[in-house]
Amino acid sequence: MERWECRKSTAAIRFTDPAGEPLRNTKVRAELTKHEFLFGTGAFFTVPMTDPGTPAAQKEWLEKIYDLWKSTFNYGTMSFYLGRYEPEKGKTAEAETLRAAERMKADGKTMKGHPLCWHTVAAPWMYDMPSDEVLEYFKYRIRRELTAFRGKIGFWDVINEVVIMPEFVNEPKSMPRMNPVTRICREMGRVPLVKALFDEAHAVDPEAKLLINDFNTSKRYSRLVADCLDAGVGIDTIGIQSHQHQGFWGMEKLQEVTERFESFGLPIHYTENTFVSGHLMPPEIVDLNDYQVPEWPSTPEGEERQKEDLKTMAEYLFSRPLVEGFTNWNFEDHQWLGAPSGLIHSDGSPKKALLWLRDMLATEWHTDETMMTDENGFAVLHGFRGEYRLSAGDGKTAAFTLSKQTGETTVAF
Repeated sequence: MERWECRKSTAAIRFTDPAGEPLRNTKVRAELTKHEFLFGTGAFFTVPMTDPGTPAAQKEWLEKIYDLWKSTFNYGTMSFYLGRYEPEKGKTAEAETLRAAERMKADGKTMKGHPLCWHTVAAPWMYDMPSDEVLEYFKYRIRRELTAFRGKIGFWDVINEVVIMPEFVNEPKSMPRMNPVTRICREMGRVPLVKALFDEAHAVDPEAKLLINDFNTSKRYSRLVADCLDAGVGIDTIGIQSHQHQGFWGMEKLQEVTERFESFGLPIHYTENTFVSGHLMPPEIVDLNDYQVPEWPSTPEGEERQKEDLKTMAEYLFSRPLVEGFTNWNFEDHQWLGAPSGLIHSDGSPKKALLWLRDMLATEWHTDETMMTDENGFAVLHGFRGEYRLSAGDGKTAAFTLSKQTGETTVAF
């Protein structure tokens, strides 16, 4: 069987004119315009891009980056870190983030909000709040954000990095108390906290797809997922981070991690992947945040390694039926930790990894078929699942979505 067959479906389509008469012996072209599989990157840059207050020169630059981005990707992760989204209680970045989300939705892109609850990038004003108020504020926050962005953002990282959450101690000395999220996680326990937040999110937007997300890919994380599911937590998708600043995991680890989480039978997203195109971070570094260097340039050798590693990982994940999304964390270089982990250079030119992915999406991972209808107007489409543009000559076009559930369908031109 073809390696990518798990990404394809077949549909019998009856083509008619507006009056319902079959289009007999007619050529119909079916061209995939948007994959069902989510190919993404972080899209934080879209907020200043759409902000009227952004200087014209910067805005022009960000529009150029966005044009590069949207020509390849169908999925973007948007920033909802509480300490940045709401640096002062009640003063949020809702308006500017909403503008960016509306722009991306108009361009046919799918979005995820990241994250609704996390111990890092905490809001300073929350440290003195009693624990019960902290929990209630996160519930309120979930109601606020999911209501404001309903119909625009369809995926949410509800809670981030729960495995280490009650153990987190890396706090600025200026803070008067323990990290508020760490505190409530210690007091409540991981599973009750996760359940409280997921229950709130599902109640506000039953259509939203809710993720738990973690960088800890050990059995501690899979046990946590199992415990959450046993407790009735409505996890829709399991998020797996894969920051690989110290080099590619290797196929043995990639397969083991993927197969272990596939055992839950839930969709999987590789949510935050990084491959650097410069020198690798030293192996003795435990916390990636501890590696700070003045410059971290991209190199020709590093770019080739980045491309090959991305190719190996993306091809493997695209062949796994339960994996439904793959996000390269940085689109631009020198974002997180100053690393050359983007897919474009600082001058906006594409790296080899981006050119490889763009080529795959235009050729091997693309469907562009011309079908001939029979005497009853039927034709069979077999291709990658996703959104299609159908055309039958004389400017007649129609939209069509091919999914696992698509059966016999009628399309009128």
